[in-house]
Formats: sequence, structure tokens, C-alpha cells
Amino acid sequence: MHLPTLISDLVVIIIAAGLMTLLFKRLKQPVVLGYILAGVLAGPSIQFIPTVSDTVNINTWGEIGVIFLLFNLGLDFSIKKLMKVGGTAIVSAMTVLIGMMTTGYLVGTALGLDRMNCIFLGAMLSMSSTTIIFKAFDEMGLRNKQFAGVVFGILIVEDIFAVLMLVLLSTLAVSQTFEGQELLLSMTKLALFLVGCFVFGIYFIPSMLKALKKILNDEMLLIISIGLCLGLVYVADWIGFSSALGAFMMGAILAETIEAEHIESLVKPVKDLFAAVFFVSVGMLIDLNILWEYKWHVAVLTIAVMIGQLFFGSFGVLLSGKPIKTAIQSGFSLTQIGEFAFIIASQGIALKVMEPHLYPLIVAVSVVTTFFTPYLIRLAEPAYNGIERALPPSWKQFLDQYTSGSNTIRHQSEWRKYLRSMSRIVGIYLAVTLVLIFVWLQLVAPLIRQFLPGQNGNILALVLLIALMAPLLRAIMMKKNRSKAFRHLWNDSKYNRGPLVSLIVLRIIVCMGLVAIPTSALLSTKWGIVLVASLSVIAIMIFSKRVKKHSILMERHFVSNLSAREAESERRAPIRRDFANHLLERDLHLTDIEVRPHSPSIGKTLKELNFRQKCNVNIVTIIRGERRINIPGGDEYLYPLDKLIVVGSDDDILHFHDYIAERYHQADQKRREEEADEMNIEQFTISEDSRLIGLSIRESGIRDKAQCLVIGIERGKTSIKNPPPSTVFEEGDIVWIVGERRKVIHLSEGKTL
Repeated sequence: MHLPTLISDLVVIIIAAGLMTLLFKRLKQPVVLGYILAGVLAGPSIQFIPTVSDTVNINTWGEIGVIFLLFNLGLDFSIKKLMKVGGTAIVSAMTVLIGMMTTGYLVGTALGLDRMNCIFLGAMLSMSSTTIIFKAFDEMGLRNKQFAGVVFGILIVEDIFAVLMLVLLSTLAVSQTFEGQELLLSMTKLALFLVGCFVFGIYFIPSMLKALKKILNDEMLLIISIGLCLGLVYVADWIGFSSALGAFMMGAILAETIEAEHIESLVKPVKDLFAAVFFVSVGMLIDLNILWEYKWHVAVLTIAVMIGQLFFGSFGVLLSGKPIKTAIQSGFSLTQIGEFAFIIASQGIALKVMEPHLYPLIVAVSVVTTFFTPYLIRLAEPAYNGIERALPPSWKQFLDQYTSGSNTIRHQSEWRKYLRSMSRIVGIYLAVTLVLIFVWLQLVAPLIRQFLPGQNGNILALVLLIALMAPLLRAIMMKKNRSKAFRHLWNDSKYNRGPLVSLIVLRIIVCMGLVAIPTSALLSTKWGIVLVASLSVIAIMIFSKRVKKHSILMERHFVSNLSAREAESERRAPIRRDFANHLLERDLHLTDIEVRPHSPSIGKTLKELNFRQKCNVNIVTIIRGERRINIPGGDEYLYPLDKLIVVGSDDDILHFHDYIAERYHQADQKRREEEADEMNIEQFTISEDSRLIGLSIRESGIRDKAQCLVIGIERGKTSIKNPPPSTVFEEGDIVWIVGERRKVIHLSEGKTL
């Protein structure tokens, strides 16, 4: 029986990936580099070992790998993370993106590339590697450092922009036009898709998972999650977007559910498998001959990435108001490109708008920059010390004033607050309504006309659509009209009332337009009649109590689903987040550590342990099961599995972790030595020259001197169990003894007594 080519190629891919994983793990290098090397070996450029026979399959496996990579990225993303990363991450990320895209475009132009290739090159050089940075911080013990939080925020913003960039680059590649109108239309379409998917997903999917929770097991949850992912992948592709966007959006939707962590743990093995396949497929597309031919291009691009990311990363963080030390540490951490560069390159090759030789160049640049990442992170501190000494005092004073000034709280005007909140609400409901109209006219209305042909079918489709739109339209028109900000503006000045009324009228006109779109599309009638019908429908929506009730219930349901995971996390959190953020602003950090079962701290009081004096940290809370002990006293004892909430500076927290680890290591060594003396059972025979002959068990000193216990004696064909102390030993007796292993062995060898 002959294996299909697809399966035989998968065999080659997985075996190569497995071997390289073991090798690179032993070499303490990122496994991603091993996968790429495995791809080179399994690809068509190597002929003397078994390789993939059908190169068309490379793109297929790569596409599957991208889908699961982006799905997992979405699961780890969460839209609320983007909202909470703050101005520092957004300003820094935008500085890096704009700076590196410009650098990539200029370098590409200098290398003789055309405009489309320069755009793709700039996009690829602007994306730092989330995977590599996370791994480097873990291995170097930097995850709890203050600058690491800044870097993670930048990576979150870069990831979301990378997904958007995939869509925009695809649009540019297909249309081959750079006109502003075309680009604006694509971005509008993209925004509608993102908002529509997110709102509809959050409204329905968490409720579905909650309803099915009692019957869901791990297998069912895994299948449902992957099914939802692939379903949105299909929808995105049908609309004209990339499959990666659909996978990412479904991951972001599921990230807001209570089951997010569970889903992520279930999907992780699948993601790891197909991520390996993707990175191997990246290596397969590398032509070593081309790589050697363009070796100087690799050197130029590597220098551009390392210097550019270092400069723009540091400048962006500094621009956002962070201290110069944090800025330099962040910049030195971002000096590499990774997985998104491969995905963008794969898309450029698939769309045939990127030069094929750029692909292996980008991979080579990624390999080189990844290799230097840990060394550059270590170099950040000496670089800061050197810059600190070299900076003139006037510059230091200016930077100190800028950093402290950027952290002051700026009060917003009431108008700004009102317009911001109203615009956000109107924008979301407007996007959802437009998506609903599009889906209804494209899919549902034709289906209704199949069962009810003619004008009657159109009328039914229109009535049902308006009924679904009603709560959304009412929210667009009426939300924030009775808010505290609205009332304050209304009562504050009579000159505010005209603009406020105008805004309400404008929102009503927008809703009339939304009603007019499906009305004119489904009913062939004059615009005057459409206008009157729209106005009538809007009036009913404004004054209908039932529509108002449904609108309020829909919003509550959506908000409940959106905040469910956060509420659950807050309930389980060891300490409130606002308190943690308050400490971070003062250069303090919170961490939690669990008292392990064999910890030497068990059974001791906080006064005896004296962590404050030894490590300069404070225990603010002890969590013991469901009980919280806030600000524990010095007489509080520690028990196994207690969770200690500790506050201190970055250096003090790191010292505390090292101190606890060293204490545990010493106690563990002592425990292992004691385990060597664990109880054991042995036997020995009384030989003719043994001095035990004629002595009783009591007289022999086996118990008193050797701390062993005689539990049985075999004498001929008889067996004496638990012999009394007066039993006398005879020649040929087989004696069974219990005691510490070392002493029992010595006794059986005649070395003790």
C-alpha cells in the first residue's frame, strides 16, 4: 500500500522537527530556529536526504500553521489587554512601527526593490518576535521587571497591528493601487468586520458555552473551539479577508469567555504541532544558493533591524514618558524579527507581489537577530550606565522633568468626556447594524424569497430585519441622552443646549439612513415614500417601551458576557488590580509565592522568618484556602500551600525569590540525605562463629545499640513471628530485622554491635 504524498511529507516534516527540537534544546537555543533548520533539511534545497516530494504541500501546511498560530495569539490577546496597556505601549509601538516601516522602505529602495517590495519589507522589519522575547525573559528571570511590562504592552499593540497589516497588504497587493479612497474603503470594510465579529461573538458565544457547560468535557470543548475558529476562517475568506484574520478574531472572542484559560490549555498541543509545521514550512522555502548570493543584503538588513529597533524602541518608550533606563532596556529587548515577518513574507509570495529571494533573506535576518537577543538584553544595563555618565546635566534635568510631567493627571473637559463616550457607543452600534444589514441582504433575504417569492417575501424580510435592528437603532439615538455628563452640560450653560440637541438630531438622521438602506434595497419604491416610512419607524422606536426594554436587556447581556472573565479573575485574584497599578506607579511590584509542602518556612512565624529584614519585602496578605489574612502579624504561622502576597521593588522581589529558592534547595538536600536512612527490612543468617549464639535478643543489643527491631526468626521448619526479647539465638537461625537502611545493612554484614 502506497502512502499519499501529503502523509509521507508530513512524516518527513515531523521527524525533522523532532530531531532539531532535541538538538536545539540541548544547545539552549530557541526551538523556532531548530524548526527553520529542520525545514531547510526537509526542503527541496537538500537532495542527499529524504525530503518533501510535493512542494505544493508546503503552502498547505504553512497555511494551517498560520491559522492555529493566530488563533492561539487571539486567545492570549483579549481586547481588554489592548485597552489596558495604556499610552506608553501605544505611543512606543506606533513609534517603532512608523520608524521601522520607513527604515525598511528606504533600505529596500537602496537595494533596488520596487515600491510594493519595499512596503512588504518595511512591514516585515517592523515586527518584533513575541515568542522569542517571552522565552528570553523567562530564561533570564526578567518577567517581573518593570521594563518587561512595557515590552509586553508594546508587543500586544504590534500584534494587533500586524493582523490589520496582513489585511491591508493583501488589499494593496490585489488592487495594485495606492489611492487613498481605495485604502479608506478597505479600512472601513475591515473595521466593520472586526467590530461586527467581536460584538456578535461576545453576545452569543459566551452564552452558548455557559448553557453547555454541564455537558461539556475536554474533548467537546476542544472540538467546538476549533470548529468556531475554522468557521470564522471560512467566513473571513468568503468576505475577502485573510484566513489569519478570522482565526485571530475567534481567538480574541473566546479570550473574553470564562473558559478562555481552559480552551488555551486544550488548544496548546494542537497549536504547538501546527506551529512546528509552519516554521518547518518556512525553512523549506529557503534556497541556500540564493542566501549565499545575497549574503551582503542579509548583513545590511540585520544591522538595520538591530539598530532601528533599538533606536525607535528606546525613543518611543522615552517619548511616552518613561525613565531613560526603562526606555533603553525596552529598546534592547526588541531587536529581532519573528513569526509575523514569516507570515507577511508567505502572503507576499503567495500573492506573487514580493521577490522570491526576499523570503530566505528575512528568515536569515530573523535567525541572526534571534541569536543576539539575549546578549543585547544583558547589554542594556551597561549601555544605560554609559549613557547616564555621558549625558550633560542639563539633558538629565530636562528628561527628569519630562518624565515626571508626563505622569501628571490631566483633567478632561465635560464636552470631551461626553463626546468620547457617545462616539464610542454610536460607533459600535453603527458598525453592528451595518454588518447585520449586509448579512441580511446577502444571505437571509434571498433565502426568505425562496420560500415566499415576490414582493411579499421582500416585505417579510424587511419587517424581520427592522425588528432586529430596532434595539440597536434606539441605542444609537438615545444612549447618553440622560447621562450625568449630558445633564451637567445641559444645566451648565444655555449655549450647550443647541449643540446637544443637534447631536441628537444627527443621530436620528443616521438611523433614518440605516432604515432607508434595506427599505430601498428590498422595496422598489420612491425615495419620498422611503423617507416617510423611515421617519415613522424611527418615531415608533423612540417612544416604544418594548423596544427600550429590549435595547437595555441586549446591552446588559453583552456587558455581562464581556466582563464575565474579568469578574471571575477579580474574584480569584489575590489582590485588587487598581491597588497593584497604584504600587507600580511608585516603582513597587506585587508578586505571589506559594509555600511548598516541604518548605523550611512551614511551622514558623513571620517574626522568625524576618523576610522584611533579610529581603526588604513585606507580606501584605496570606491566602489560606478561601481565607484571606490581610497585613498579617509577626506571630502568624505559615502552613503548606499558603499563598503569600509580597510587595517590594524589582530588585528586592528578585532577591526574595532567590532567597526562598536557596532555602528550599538546602532543605531539600537535607531531606534527601534523611531519606537515605529510611526504614528497610533485611535478613541475615547466624553462622557458627557468630557471637550472637547463646545470647537473647535483649542481650544482643540489636535494638538498643543498632536501633533495629527483630520481627521474625526462621529456625529449621518453624517460623517465630515477633519473637519475645528473651528468645535466644541459635546457629543457623535466619533473622529478619527492620530499621534504618544503612544500619540494617551494616548489622546484616556483622559490622554493627
